[in-house]
This record gives sequence, C-alpha cells and structure tokens, in this order.
Amino acid sequence: MPIVLSILANAGGVGKTTLGVHIAYELSRRNFSVALLDLDPQRSLDVFCGLTASESEDTVAQLFSKDFKGNYPLVSCWGESKVDVCQGHPRLSEVANELVIRKRGEYVLADKLKSYPLHHDLIILDCPATLGMLNVNALAASDYLLVPVQLEMKSIAGAAELVEWCITTAEELHLNPRPPILGFVPSMYDERRAIHKSYLQQLPAIAETLKIKVYPKIRDSSEFKNASANGLPLQKYRPAHQACNDFKAIANDLSNLIKTGNK
Repeated sequence: MPIVLSILANAGGVGKTTLGVHIAYELSRRNFSVALLDLDPQRSLDVFCGLTASESEDTVAQLFSKDFKGNYPLVSCWGESKVDVCQGHPRLSEVANELVIRKRGEYVLADKLKSYPLHHDLIILDCPATLGMLNVNALAASDYLLVPVQLEMKSIAGAAELVEWCITTAEELHLNPRPPILGFVPSMYDERRAIHKSYLQQLPAIAETLKIKVYPKIRDSSEFKNASANGLPLQKYRPAHQACNDFKAIANDLSNLIKTGNK
C-alpha cells in the first residue's frame, strides 16, 4: 500500500500546489513513483503540470462515484518522470455537498484507496483551502499531513487552528492512529521583508508548543510562476536555481518513510 500524504491549509495562496508538485518531482528523481490527486475544484494542478482541463468523468471526481471500480483516470506528466496526476474539476464542489448526506461520506476516499490500491510509492492529496468534506475525506485517507505556512500572522494563526481541526476531526472519525503532521513548511519566504524574517524566527517556538517540526523555508521566487506557466516544476524548468534545494529536506523524510514502509 502506498503512503498517503495530504497537503492541508485553511487559506488559499499559501503554496499547497507548489509544494505538492515539487515534492512529487523531487521524489520521482529518486526513482519513487508518485500519484498527485487534485481535490481542489480550482484544479491548480492542471496549470502546474501543463495539462488540458478534462471532463468530470476523467478527473478525481470519478473516485467519489458509487460506480467507481478502480479505473483511476491518471495522466502522466513531465515526460520521463514517475509522476501521475488525477486532475481536479469544479464538480468537486457538488461532490462535497453530496458527501454530507452519503453513508460513510467521510470515508469515501479512504475506502476507494483501500479497495483499489494504487501501485505508486506515494500518493499526494492536494486539498482545497477549506475545512469541508473533501478535506475530511483527505484526513481519513491519510497516513501523514503537511501544512504550508505563509509568514504572516493570519496564516500562522490559521495553521494553529488547522492543527486543532485535524486533532478534533480525527477523534470524531475514530482514526487510529491519527495521521501525524510531518511538519510546518514556511512558504513564500522573502528575505527582503523584515516581517518574514521575524515570523520565521518565531515559528519554531510556536511549533514546539504544538509538538510539530518546522522544515526549511521555501523561498519566494518569480521563477516558480515562470515554471508553472510552462507547466513544469522548477527542478525541470531551471535545475540550477537555488530554490530547487528547498524541497530536499521534506523529500528526505518521505523517502525514508517509503523505504521503511513506516505507516
């Protein structure tokens, strides 16, 4: 069974998709296979992976269908990489509403991934910036969680609230074990902004009270936007760029988990 990692945030624009795409590509360079599942109705992965928008029956929305029998609509991306994508679709907003009244609505994704396991080493769930039923499904299906944090007070406070939501929701779902948070990931860091430096210094103390690891910062760079505009991860678009190294610490931890089968 692959390891399932959810990238969660309760606000938009904090770098969830950037994080997921670059972790996936970094692991593929290490010869691990990765499936990226886009649970966001905004379907940001289409842009980051250079994919054409698909009809709902060829997207992740199909996984939530009662007729789904394991025919995952995966598309490969970036040529020789070992990354497959299950695209998002606006219909996921309707799916979220339908799950509220559905039997075992909180566990649909977990049930499908268990009944029809993917062959990949890692599954990354790129979650929407809400705390609705799609994220509840992601939590129930996950082995680990990762939380990007923008270095602003609103985002840091939101991350603390997200941790509390994960704990209480996992208890309500009787998840045993409760999926641990691998760490906070300071994102979109700009060393020219004093406020970013200040919050980056404060974040470890905040994380310590929550017993959560803090990963090295992901720097802010216009090259991320340039790379995504070309449908590529930065490692492929500009492999010599220093920001390519920002994802290695997370990839190291995930590769160790995969190698040891530590779920």
